Amino acid sequence: MKRQVKKKWPEQEDKVRRLISNLPYEDLRRKYQPNRQYANNSIKTTKYTVWSFIPMNLFEQFHRFANVYFVVIAMLNFVPIVNAFEPGVALIPICVILILTAIKDAWEDFRRYQADKQLNNMPCSIYSRKEKDFVSKCWKDVRVGDFVKVVCNEVIPADILLLHSSDPNGVCHIETANLDGETNLKQRQIVRGFDGSFQPEYFSSIIYCEKPSNNLNRFKGYLDKPDKKKIGFGKENLLLRGCTVRNTDEAAGIVVYAGHETKAMLNNKGPRYKRSKLERKVNTDVLFCVALLFIMCLIGALGYFIWLETFPDIPPFVPPDSNNNYISPALSGFYMFFTMVILLQVLIPISLYVSIELIKVGQIFFITNDIDLYDEETDSRIQCRALNITEDLGQIKYIFSDKTGTLTENKMVFRRCSVMGIEYCHRENGDCLLTALRLGAQCETISDDEDIVFQKPKVPSRLQYRQKKGISSLRRSQSARTHMGARYQSEVFTITNEVAFSSPLETDVAPDRRLLRVTCDEKTQIQEWCRVSHCNGSASFMDFFLALAICNTVVVSTAMLPRQRVSDQHNLFCQVTNDTFSHYDNNVVTLFLRDSGSNNPSRRNSSASHHSEEERGTVSDPNGLCYEAESPDEAALVYAAKAYGFTLLARAPDRVTVRLPQGAVLSFEVLDTLAFDSTRKRMSVVVRHPITREVVIYTKGADSAIMELLDCHGRSAEENKRKKIASKTQRHLDLYASAGLRTLCIAKKVLSEQAYDDWASIRQEAESTIDNREELLMETAVHLETNLTLLGATGIEDRLQDDVPATIAALREAGIQVWVLTGDKNETAVNIAYSCRLFNQGDMVFTLNTDSREQCESILDCTLGEVRRYTAPSQSWSFQSIVGAVMPTESTGPTFGLVIEGRTLSMVFEAHLQMKLLELARHCRSVLCCRVTPLQKSAVVKLVRNKLKVMTLSIGDGANDVNMIQTADIGIGISGQEGMQAVMASDFAITHFKHLKKLLLVHGHWCYSRLAKMVIYFFYKNVMYVNLLFWYQFYCGFSGTAMIDYWLMIFFNLFFTSTPPIMFGIMDRDISAETLLGLPELYKTGQNSEFYKRATFWIVMLDAFYQSLVCFFIPYWTYQGSDIDIFTFGTPMNTVSLFTILLHLAIEIKSWTAIHWGFMVGSVLLYFIVALIFSAICINCNPPSNPYWIMENQMADPVFYLVCIITTVVALLPRYIIRVLQGTLALSPLVQARKLDRLSTEARDQQIKNWKSQRSPSEVPTNLVSPVDSFSNSFEQSFYNSSLEREMPDMQWDSNEETQNTFSKGHRRSISTMTV
Repeated sequence: MKRQVKKKWPEQEDKVRRLISNLPYEDLRRKYQPNRQYANNSIKTTKYTVWSFIPMNLFEQFHRFANVYFVVIAMLNFVPIVNAFEPGVALIPICVILILTAIKDAWEDFRRYQADKQLNNMPCSIYSRKEKDFVSKCWKDVRVGDFVKVVCNEVIPADILLLHSSDPNGVCHIETANLDGETNLKQRQIVRGFDGSFQPEYFSSIIYCEKPSNNLNRFKGYLDKPDKKKIGFGKENLLLRGCTVRNTDEAAGIVVYAGHETKAMLNNKGPRYKRSKLERKVNTDVLFCVALLFIMCLIGALGYFIWLETFPDIPPFVPPDSNNNYISPALSGFYMFFTMVILLQVLIPISLYVSIELIKVGQIFFITNDIDLYDEETDSRIQCRALNITEDLGQIKYIFSDKTGTLTENKMVFRRCSVMGIEYCHRENGDCLLTALRLGAQCETISDDEDIVFQKPKVPSRLQYRQKKGISSLRRSQSARTHMGARYQSEVFTITNEVAFSSPLETDVAPDRRLLRVTCDEKTQIQEWCRVSHCNGSASFMDFFLALAICNTVVVSTAMLPRQRVSDQHNLFCQVTNDTFSHYDNNVVTLFLRDSGSNNPSRRNSSASHHSEEERGTVSDPNGLCYEAESPDEAALVYAAKAYGFTLLARAPDRVTVRLPQGAVLSFEVLDTLAFDSTRKRMSVVVRHPITREVVIYTKGADSAIMELLDCHGRSAEENKRKKIASKTQRHLDLYASAGLRTLCIAKKVLSEQAYDDWASIRQEAESTIDNREELLMETAVHLETNLTLLGATGIEDRLQDDVPATIAALREAGIQVWVLTGDKNETAVNIAYSCRLFNQGDMVFTLNTDSREQCESILDCTLGEVRRYTAPSQSWSFQSIVGAVMPTESTGPTFGLVIEGRTLSMVFEAHLQMKLLELARHCRSVLCCRVTPLQKSAVVKLVRNKLKVMTLSIGDGANDVNMIQTADIGIGISGQEGMQAVMASDFAITHFKHLKKLLLVHGHWCYSRLAKMVIYFFYKNVMYVNLLFWYQFYCGFSGTAMIDYWLMIFFNLFFTSTPPIMFGIMDRDISAETLLGLPELYKTGQNSEFYKRATFWIVMLDAFYQSLVCFFIPYWTYQGSDIDIFTFGTPMNTVSLFTILLHLAIEIKSWTAIHWGFMVGSVLLYFIVALIFSAICINCNPPSNPYWIMENQMADPVFYLVCIITTVVALLPRYIIRVLQGTLALSPLVQARKLDRLSTEARDQQIKNWKSQRSPSEVPTNLVSPVDSFSNSFEQSFYNSSLEREMPDMQWDSNEETQNTFSKGHRRSISTMTV
């Protein structure tokens, strides 16, 4: 490798950070410190100070247009010529709103201040040149350039470049749970060139590193030593603020980022805020209200002008101005326009936005406290990180889901492997699982779905072999299937301990007997492996399992609490001599276990019991070892190697130790590790052979990444053999994928010493570079990973989470289209899609796979033409009344599914064929995108959201799903096995995919229906009340006079009628949760925005006008001709409007509780109490008129009660009649569902079952023979009849041709797949 990396040493401060030690400048003032320009470690997350709170809070609140509007209206009231109320009175509503909001903001900021104070005063150890030691100081005293020491279980105070560790290997273990939620331990190592004798006062290097960024996975820089030698470092040398030191007595380093410049603080964005779809509609309707207000004010101004024109002379009630001049009627009308704006300002609902916020807080409270969304295993509940989009949960039309960890458990179980072209089926695993399932089924009665999954007596096994002692049925466990409930595990595995190699499924691997015999051959493993430097026959078996054991980032620690590293491991081993290694390097350490039983790996595996500490991402070893893997795949492979006796004992940055099946312990020197990335799709570890001292590269990765790098281009016998092995392995990989297994390829390469030295020098230069560092490191990795020798492949099972098929089926019944976007192979993803009912067996599935633009367009056209031939009219649902039953009527026709690969998807975007793809996708029940990148995931979500104008939801569990989650209208993260990156970027966080069902179908429906009805009611309430004042203007000469006292008008909206609609928006339940889950079709009402349509808004406005007319004119006609004063005339109207508004809400409430009754009755009582007290004490509040004793006089008059009753009944009679007719004649789905709720639980469930049983057969999920069984059984049939029969001729295999033909035909009938 002759190419040299171009050196770039940027020195400008605007590109890199340059810092030196603070110790030589310890006594100087801050302005003379070398690193003074960088932030200190004091944290301040508060928004305000005592002096800035009032101006800053008002400034923030005035960002809302509604607040600005009402302040302007209040200011207008201070203009004498246009005022309608007392100037001080007009300020009360807006002041109350501003004060309440300010109190809430002040309380939240005070809590942040307390948290900051506690954090800033935490103790830490900083090196002092005076004391020649580390001294205790506070976190806030830490500065960039200080040397800080942290001890075990201590939280790291700042971002520190690691220079010293008490670990002899220069390693520091940290736990990043506070930062990204991942609880598995991660290794950090000291910068090259530093050892245990590090002394801070002698540190004289200059540090160059990148500017602060929020990327947790990137950090680069170099040390410029006095001898001009540059040493590069990266993220593996950085201790991040907020992480906890584990398993390391102490570590020290120099601070590079402090305070708000640390990566933890740069990632602390707090809760996310989005604008919901309903909120956007509300803003539009507010503009309609503004237009309505303008029209009403214009009518008032014109009316006042016309009324003044009717007088021949100046009316005596029109006063002159300050100059004793009279204003013209036209100018008076102009001024009256603004007076009317002040009078009718309540038409714009000032308290609506505050009420919406309070309702959403209440809704979030009930969602987070739902016991059905609580996960007992992890002791976690649903998290609502976005506070203002709860109603969007009820309007979702498209769901985009990741597969691994979202639909599946992401708990990998080793199932199969292929070594040197020979497939090993691990039938013992199948036996153990089948036995467990059978015993579990006998122990306890399982649900209907579980009966279908686990009990299949009518489907005979095609995998049988005959032995002398009897017949034993073989059957591989279903890939990606909902696993057996936890309630069976203790009983099942206690009973099955007698079965050979039985163990808990997630941690133990029952070895394949044929492969175990090969690995137990000491001569094959040791002598031949040590003699050859390349793969040759049996030698490759040892390389294969060594690659599984060491080609990973698994951290080996102890299972002790607290997480402390065992410093003395000599109690585990003793050194002995062995003639096998006597002629090799003396530096090779050969160790044996003292346990005499360790020589038998099968005995060791059968007796060991390993339990997965899933909540911490660890797996424990009975000898005290604890494996902490960053991904479940790595843990599964390490356990597979351990099952065959290749036990990973210890890992350090420069060394990894493995115990062989015979007990020998080999220590490999780790020269370099090429980490996995999504571009290369592989990882490699470069080690030195402990026996031959050769440089060996072990690589594992996706088959698409490994197969094209194999050294199979020659024509010699060896190359031909490698080609055959690669061909067989590829066939095994394809069959693994068809069975739903996750596949990986394992390869190796031997480098000469000179080739490695050349590569290492360039690699070191790349590591010391800041600019383009990632690209240069990528080039060096790609250059090394070529001409590989294939060792084998693995098949790992990732089972479905609980209730995934039922959840997807319910979501599709709710009218939601589910798309799965995954990076897995086509075959694996399709198999999972059938298992989780994304595709049904009767679906016609189209597979699009091409890398040509022309072919891509042609394929889309052909597929669209094929779809249009079968396309039937869209589904139409009609509901017939059958004693509360809901009957669907659906058009018949084929259903379609679409499978598209990542490269074809790229062609679609490059050739601008997105609209054709969307047209095709809209005809499909579900879409499956395979081999897609994170950017492609977000592009697909953005395409559907923007082009189809629909509400979208994305759900995932890993860092590769973050873009997709943030692109959708609602992002949901699953706190699973891949850390918390998805959760941190999401709007809502759940623990299992099944929780999505209740979150959308129940809480989504409730949140949307409650809030939509409440908003509509709020508009109605304000319009109805304001119109009373408007109608009165026709009888007072449009003079802007109000017949209701100003104080009672203000209290009416602020207190008397404010709390009932808030409780309505928080607690009303139009349909029970059980009915919503039983009838997912009810969710479509939210998708179609049936509760808040434009027509609904205007109908409610007309109803408000009608009720205001009734509430005005019935009292007007009652008191017409009497001599009552203006407030005596207005008091009955005010009282009638209160009763009408509250009873209007009572008609809309569907579920009455004591809280509803309390607030409704309380509002009425509060009104009368305040009115009576106000009338009794207000003697001269509004001169020349006053409300003194008016309410008392009215309540003593029987006419007052008669007016209240008649007016309220007449006003609400039309709405009540319409609701009665809707409940008896217009049988909408919601009305029918409410009828079901009135039935008993048994009767309701029976009606729902009757309805489901009468659905179209195409809608009923087929469970008799699952597609996974079809794939799995046909797959195993081919392997057992070919590979195993050839490898194990002593067994007689049952090849029932009739059974096979019957199965094949049935399988072809059940899955109609068209590959284009």
